[in-house]
Parts: sequence; structure tokens; C-alpha cells
Amino acid sequence: MLVLTRKLGQDIFLNDEIRIVVKEIKGKQVRIGIEAPAFVSVYRGEIYRQIQEENRRASAMNLEEARDMAEFLNRKEKPE
Repeated sequence: MLVLTRKLGQDIFLNDEIRIVVKEIKGKQVRIGIEAPAFVSVYRGEIYRQIQEENRRASAMNLEEARDMAEFLNRKEKPE
């Protein structure tokens, strides 16, 4: 991990497309601004870890469970 010290208003560039700026420092909190192309996903760490966990659970679902779920959803979508 690269650790940098930045002051208010200073920035960091990742490649040529992503800019991270220190916007505000208040007590123990730092507000940062991120400028990145639309195709770059930006998540807070806790959200990113939740997404990863959900993806792990989804990939661990066995095929039979997936078929049951698909059948259930198909039944729900058809009008009776």
C-alpha cells in the first residue's frame, strides 16, 4: 500500500484519468472528491466489501437452487 500525506486542496492522480482531491479536513474526518470517467466504479469501502460478499454468495449458489429461483420468478411474472 502506498501511503501519502496530503494537505487540504492537494490532489493525487491515478493514471491520467482519475483525480482524488482532499476537499475538507474536520477532526478525524477527511472529505475527498473523486473525478473519474463514468466507466470507473467508485464505492465506499464498506459498500464494496458488501458487493463482493454478495457476489461470492451468488456464485456459491448451486445450480438446482438457481433453477428453483428462476422457476419461482417466472411463475410470479405470468398473469394468472
